[in-house]
Amino acid sequence: MNIPSGFRFSTAQCGFKRPGRADLALVVSDAPAAAAGVFTTNRFQAAPVLVAREILAASPAGIRALVVNSGQANACTGQEGIDKCRATLELLGALGLKPAEILPASTGVIGDQLKMDLWELGVPSLRDNLGRVGLVDVARAVMTTDTFPKIAAREVALGSGTVRLAGFCKGAGMICPNMATMLGFILCDAGVDPAWWQAALKRCVDRSFNAITVDGDTSTNDCVLALANGAAAPAAGADLEILEEALLEICQDLAYMIVQDAEGGTRVMRVNVSGAASMADAQLAARAVGNSPLVKTALYGRDPNWGRIVAALGRSGASFTPEAVVVRIAGLTIFRQGTPVKADWDSLLASALRRDTVDIDIELGAGGAELTLLASDFTEEYIKINAEYRT
Repeated sequence: MNIPSGFRFSTAQCGFKRPGRADLALVVSDAPAAAAGVFTTNRFQAAPVLVAREILAASPAGIRALVVNSGQANACTGQEGIDKCRATLELLGALGLKPAEILPASTGVIGDQLKMDLWELGVPSLRDNLGRVGLVDVARAVMTTDTFPKIAAREVALGSGTVRLAGFCKGAGMICPNMATMLGFILCDAGVDPAWWQAALKRCVDRSFNAITVDGDTSTNDCVLALANGAAAPAAGADLEILEEALLEICQDLAYMIVQDAEGGTRVMRVNVSGAASMADAQLAARAVGNSPLVKTALYGRDPNWGRIVAALGRSGASFTPEAVVVRIAGLTIFRQGTPVKADWDSLLASALRRDTVDIDIELGAGGAELTLLASDFTEEYIKINAEYRT
């Protein structure tokens, strides 16, 4: 895998939740990088979200590092949690980093205070391992209920030279599009204007991480952070469009992996809404279907139950005339003009509903807005994982 130039990685085993696995990750840019971030819209914002937003606002062009821990979310921990988050950044002074140039992120159980004694024990390992581990290692260190590390990379040719982008993320549960329900990190060795980088990241997030759902829950810790350090070549003018397309592809690749790895999930549902009166209506319709426990369990059971789909549409709040709606499953029209299309759908769709990805196309007939949302099915395993999450 082609890794962007000028970045080094490190991990440490701290035992935040359980011993024997790396649960602290560090990414260091050799030069100050342009930084961008999008953060959860949950009103209960975790301490690392509050601290990262503050640091990013103060120094969008001077960020050197990302530090991420799993096992403890440091959310709903009050001023003590904020103070401890800042203290973890002070500890990284042992690696020559200043708190004002580090963006923190955390994931894990909500409500627990950070175990500072374990942080203090872990920092020497971060220092010793810096540059000795790779992108896959840091992607593993941020996992919680994920079953595989999620990584994507691109190499693109600009007029000024070749640049590389790489991203990693974690997320399998507590996933619902309302910013970027998960932790995501993008690294790039192009030189960019920080304001453009922030705007480009927001646009890409809206078309990727903001268009996925597993269970309808938006986390307290969501963030996507992106660094561009300029180690390879500057990007400006027409090159920016090429660079943003590569950024979008990485975000979409990672977003798909999150739904693919949904807690207990067995398949991905691609909800394609077209003909909506507005983008807001397209979102309402897609999310109503993608978040419906009845639709999701039908997908798991390979049941072509169109009634659950149209019922979700009907309560979505989107504006449309019922008689104008058309619903297709795996490309076959199953509902139109307010009534089902008569056929032996159990037989006709049996093979399609066994696929890893199933398309549900919905035409609302009310306008020109369209949206694609990725969602997972619901299984018994999802309940088991979340019933036992703290134990």
